[in-house]
Amino acid sequence: MCRRIFKEQTTEKGDVPFYKIGTFGGQADAYISKELFEEYKDKYSYPQKGDILISASGSIGRTVEFTGENEYFQDSNIVWLNHDERLDNSFLKCFYSVVKWAGIEGGTIKRLYNDNILNTLICMPKIEEQQKIGAFFKQLDNLITLHQRE
Repeated sequence: MCRRIFKEQTTEKGDVPFYKIGTFGGQADAYISKELFEEYKDKYSYPQKGDILISASGSIGRTVEFTGENEYFQDSNIVWLNHDERLDNSFLKCFYSVVKWAGIEGGTIKRLYNDNILNTLICMPKIEEQQKIGAFFKQLDNLITLHQRE
């Protein structure tokens, strides 16, 4: 997770888009300074290009592939799984779209905690098969988007 950004550290226009849970996967409505971004990116956890970010509050399970652009994300509400080469990101994105999270807590607003993610079993085929599955569903998503635009 990224380091917490406070409201007074954001502006309506600026250098680096800051995504909150409500703007995650859409258009940022807040920004942080380049200096703050660089400081926090160096000091704290930050996703790598291609990592799959997941919403952990509100609309649980919404996923976005991190593009590697300079952007920052709301702490604890947007998380990602740091993993090794045994798990392909495109496969992980597919998995997140169908997983039924156990033990989700909260009243009106549900929360996905680290333990929910870490204790979820992922049946992992060989990496080559994961890549094929991920590519297939990405192609399917692109086709659906194309048809929706028509």
